[in-house]
Amino acid sequence: MRDMSVAPYSPKWPTAFAAEAARLRMALGDLVVRIHHIGSTAVPGLAAKPVIDILLEVRDLSQLDASDRVMESLGYLPRGEYGIAGRRYYPKGGDARSHHVHAFVVGDEHVAKHLAFRDFLRSHPAVAAAYAETKRAAVTDHRHDPEGYQLCKREFIARTLHQAVAWVRGSKSDR
Repeated sequence: MRDMSVAPYSPKWPTAFAAEAARLRMALGDLVVRIHHIGSTAVPGLAAKPVIDILLEVRDLSQLDASDRVMESLGYLPRGEYGIAGRRYYPKGGDARSHHVHAFVVGDEHVAKHLAFRDFLRSHPAVAAAYAETKRAAVTDHRHDPEGYQLCKREFIARTLHQAVAWVRGSKSDR
């Protein structure tokens, strides 16, 4: 297993997302409703593992499942739900991971949560900086242990997600 690392923000990440999103849209066509850049690489200025997280909103998971060969042709490994009911997960790059695709049906609550978390970090630089420090500490303690790395971040993510969802609800009620 390759060492995990947290890299300083790269302005190349949005471009890498856009290029991959175009490839996915071309390959999957009308099955895809929307494509979002999520995760730390989607937050300007935030340090991150240099892996582009992509969220697909699709019309139908069974149709997406039928497109596993298409995803494989793009270099993705279909992993099914991979621990989250209603999701389809596709990593790309093997041990040298470059992208993760997370797919949900339009309207799934996970879509709203991912976007709320991303948008909250984008709008709250101090929280994003605290998240970067949490990730740096986690990778220092768990460089070869992805599960340990995730556990170290879990409390911060849960607390911030709660704030993010409340923030989104508050902003919508202000309209």
